[in-house]
Amino acid sequence: MHRHQQGFTYIAVLILIAILGMVTASIGVVWSTARQQEREQELLQIGGQFQHAIGQYYERSPGTIKRYPIDLNVLLKDDRFMSPQHHLRKIYTDPMTRTQDWGLVRAEDGGIAGVYSLSEALPRKRADFYSRNEGFIRARKYTDWRFVYRPAVSGVAAATASSAALP
Repeated sequence: MHRHQQGFTYIAVLILIAILGMVTASIGVVWSTARQQEREQELLQIGGQFQHAIGQYYERSPGTIKRYPIDLNVLLKDDRFMSPQHHLRKIYTDPMTRTQDWGLVRAEDGGIAGVYSLSEALPRKRADFYSRNEGFIRARKYTDWRFVYRPAVSGVAAATASSAALP
């Protein structure tokens, strides 16, 4: 009888280990999903800051000809004025790639009109974007989340986000 109980205990321990393994795996999936959602939110905030800074640089161009920045570093210290302007505090790290390397959207004048993440990963967020980011709904990867400043035709500044041309 004692041997029979040992076999039952062994099976019970195996079942307990299997259940703990499944619980641990599901917690890992939930944690990973939550972390990706946090990084997506951070990307949206940082992209918006770049977009705003590019818009400030463009709209504050001295004279009548507006220009986009030629380099992201000029957003840190814009020497076109008597006292330097600071459109950004720092070049932010891309939360998806964890580097300061950004894809650049070039304007017709060769300047930088916008930025995007170089991550080829698939976004989890597919809806509930702010209107300026509504083009992100069709995005297939983070490189499609493009934070581009486009001045309004009427002369009033407007920041718009766009996604890459998707089929």
